[in-house]
Amino acid sequence: MTADVIRIFIGYDAKEAIAYHVLVHSLVSRSSRPLQVTPIALANLKNEMWRERNPLQSTDFSFSRFLTPYLSNYQGWSLFMDCDILALDDVAKLWDIRDDRWSVMCVKHDHQPKGETKFLGTVQTKYEKKNWSSVMLFNNAKCKALTPEYVNTATGLDLHRFKWLASDELIGEIPPRWNHLVGYSKAGPDGISMLHYTEGGPYFDDYKNSEFADLWFQERDRMLTVGKA
Repeated sequence: MTADVIRIFIGYDAKEAIAYHVLVHSLVSRSSRPLQVTPIALANLKNEMWRERNPLQSTDFSFSRFLTPYLSNYQGWSLFMDCDILALDDVAKLWDIRDDRWSVMCVKHDHQPKGETKFLGTVQTKYEKKNWSSVMLFNNAKCKALTPEYVNTATGLDLHRFKWLASDELIGEIPPRWNHLVGYSKAGPDGISMLHYTEGGPYFDDYKNSEFADLWFQERDRMLTVGKA
């Protein structure tokens, strides 16, 4: 692994397989540097993830995302992303924000969901630091508390509220444009670099007319038509 390779882990759920592939296409097609992309799929983690599925768990990677530092051998930096995201900018710009002062970096949303359910009728849970963990830059050597044993036994709230850190002061901040929550966030002066369809992606019928759905469909179509005359 060289410093020029951007190491990315993406949450994978079979229900959102198309979202994963469109996200990867959007990242690769805009990146100015080589990427190493790894799907975090439970089928590939039978020795690392053994906890039973929680009824409040909306995706297969709700908890397995926190294995990113372990899967990186606690070395260097890694970027984790939910799969229901679309990159509109060069991910190298996000990668360059890394700062060794912090153990982990994220967009510090004040996300207050409006409804009680989201895609496929899953429960819309509400908690402090909601969606902070949907895009994370891990300073892996400083995240050694995230062992498979801890990830499999800690509560969901402890994981998503970063209780595995000694203090919230170890959490650095990423500019909001890198995790724009569709339907909630307002674009700032720097625009939007990544769209996050947190309520439900346009690939679900109930959300095919949601805000910015057209951009997702355009990306999907570009992916499917590459190399065609």
